Amino acid sequence: MTTDTLALPALPGRVLTPKELQLWVAELAARPHLWQHLVRHDTGGRHYASLYRDGDIDVWVLCWNVRDDTGWHDHDVSSGAVAVTRGAVTEATPRIGGDPASRVVEAGRTFAFGPDRIHRMSGAVDGSVSLHAYSPPLWRMGQYSISADGVLRRNSVSYADELRPIGEDQ
Repeated sequence: MTTDTLALPALPGRVLTPKELQLWVAELAARPHLWQHLVRHDTGGRHYASLYRDGDIDVWVLCWNVRDDTGWHDHDVSSGAVAVTRGAVTEATPRIGGDPASRVVEAGRTFAFGPDRIHRMSGAVDGSVSLHAYSPPLWRMGQYSISADGVLRRNSVSYADELRPIGEDQ
């Protein structure tokens, strides 16, 4: 099934700010007929599918179970927003000199971030679903490993690569 672009929430025809992305992805979440056909939890791992992409925005449907984990990553020059539509996801952000900050984002909640955000996401509940919008569209991302002694290393990857923890010392 192809998403009817006329049914998508209105887009301004330019790169969106994090707050605009957050409002947009919340509106998309309220239209499950546009993305529900991409939801799957029978793939043996985290399932993700591209919903829409143009010159200003990139939109994905992600399906989570508790074993699913993106590992530490950034979105290069893109800002992002997430709407949790089913279940809950965990977002963690690294902190220098301390344990990562972590929060659970439940269904019905949204959040946004700028391109400077390093985080990792995982399923907090089996069967969770979230919508992710990025502007400008993703091209590159950074995957990180953090050693036991605190050394942070970035590996540049394509937006089409699956994010997962890298290194042995996650």
